[in-house]
Amino acid sequence: MKTIGLLGGMSWESTIPYYQIINEEVRDKLGGLHSAKIVLFSVEFEEIEQCQSSGDWEKSGDILGKAAQGLEAAGADMLLICTNTMHKVAPQIASMVQIPLVHIADATADELEKSQIRRVGLLGTKYTMTQDFYKQILIDRGIDVVIPDAEDVGTVNDVIFHELCVGEIREESRRQFQRIIGSLKEKGAEGVILGCTEIGLLIQQSDSPLPVFDTTVIHAKRAAQIALGIEA
Repeated sequence: MKTIGLLGGMSWESTIPYYQIINEEVRDKLGGLHSAKIVLFSVEFEEIEQCQSSGDWEKSGDILGKAAQGLEAAGADMLLICTNTMHKVAPQIASMVQIPLVHIADATADELEKSQIRRVGLLGTKYTMTQDFYKQILIDRGIDVVIPDAEDVGTVNDVIFHELCVGEIREESRRQFQRIIGSLKEKGAEGVILGCTEIGLLIQQSDSPLPVFDTTVIHAKRAAQIALGIEA
């Protein structure tokens, strides 16, 4: 079994499900008392968020790259960045280690293709929804991406940072997300990506009129499959 390196803490609320899902997947595949071999580096999120808000992505990439080096030194055979947004600096982080990086957007695109989704709605931080670092990977795979209108982009971003990242789950916010997902359906989306690892804390399949693709679940399961040498 390969050792999975988790670069987490962005936020820690969504890093917890990574640990659980990976171990559940290994248990389900191997049975008995089997569990995953994991090393975790949990960063100080306030420091990373300040880099985000100030636009100093290079600094954040350096911080995370050094953390990734720590995971590699601790014996990790692969690297997962446990957040969608910070995949903006994935190339910088990957360049600082020798182990492979399991990219969250690639794993998500694979699942969309399996479900024959060709037009998908994307929810996430304002960076993920409006910038190209994530969307372009999907577009290059032939998948059209639609995002909410500007006001709803702000709503989604605010809920992520001011509620979900600090462990607050509000029914009003769930209704807002349901409305926004409905608007993506009206734009022709055939499914919706929960493109922030915290959104799965708020929205489940039962809450959505569209098929849900939870990137936390997809990414974590992919890591477990790679660790076990199982074809995805």
